[in-house]
Amino acid sequence: MDNKNKTRVTEFILLGFQNERGVEFFLFVVFLLMYMTSLIGNTMIILLVCVDYHLHSPMYFFVANLSFIEVTITSTVMPKMLANTFSPTKAISFMGCLMQSIFYFLFGSTEFFILAVMSFDRYVAICNPLRYTIIMNRQTCVLLLLASYVGAFLSMLGPSVLTAPLIFCGPNKINHFFCDRAPVLKLACADISRAELADFIASAVLLLGSLLLTGVSYTYIVITILRIPSVQGRQKAFSTCVSHITVVTLYYGSAIFLYVRPKKGNAVDINKCATVLNTIVTPMLNPFIYSLRNEKVKESLRDTFNKYIGALTNFRSQK
Repeated sequence: MDNKNKTRVTEFILLGFQNERGVEFFLFVVFLLMYMTSLIGNTMIILLVCVDYHLHSPMYFFVANLSFIEVTITSTVMPKMLANTFSPTKAISFMGCLMQSIFYFLFGSTEFFILAVMSFDRYVAICNPLRYTIIMNRQTCVLLLLASYVGAFLSMLGPSVLTAPLIFCGPNKINHFFCDRAPVLKLACADISRAELADFIASAVLLLGSLLLTGVSYTYIVITILRIPSVQGRQKAFSTCVSHITVVTLYYGSAIFLYVRPKKGNAVDINKCATVLNTIVTPMLNPFIYSLRNEKVKESLRDTFNKYIGALTNFRSQK
């Protein structure tokens, strides 16, 4: 039958985790707490970098933008996921699903570029410390940030062009908790081999390409650190990279497992768990990784808190 004569899908059903009601409520509480922690923690880092001039440096400029990306990624997925826990239909409109997928992959792709840029920033700081302020000036930082967004958009362009003409006219149940591209493509009433191939190539180039840039930067960083004569100097230099390495390991590990490995068999539940790590857990841990291991951020947080308490005390005493 001609696809034009079939009824077009107007909404999709997000099946989520498909557990018993009690388990779903438990997951709702857990995910809500994780979402709120991620939202508050990342927003706190953004505000600290904005208000404290001690944090007005390229490193913290990119940290704040990374936190912004984390907020947008989780906010693209989590509100609808949480709302569907108590929804009898668990439905999302066709346009809502399309927009969710576009924004998720746009900001997710941007994060990979920002992580690569942050590794370049650490390379310049450690390998060329005397020229750091010249190389990583404000204009360079802004251009690198804009390049990250442009690169993310271009990486999505090919798969999006091949996906846009597809017709959805049959099943509308997505075995996921958000509109991930792979399970959505499987519902199309057309040949999706070209779209899947373009998606795989774009993901491989994006992930492995940005990871290669990060790897090259850290190869030079390690070589430079090993040449530092004092143990204390080596530890101090390496400590500035630990937070970034931790985030890179978490984010790239789960993303490569999801989007670059060959698809063999039915591993939907495993993919869901990996997506939870990529979409919820890593953004939640980001503020703790960058604040608890960073003395300057902790000092800024203490100073800001003390100023707030002092201002509040003065306001109450004047009343």
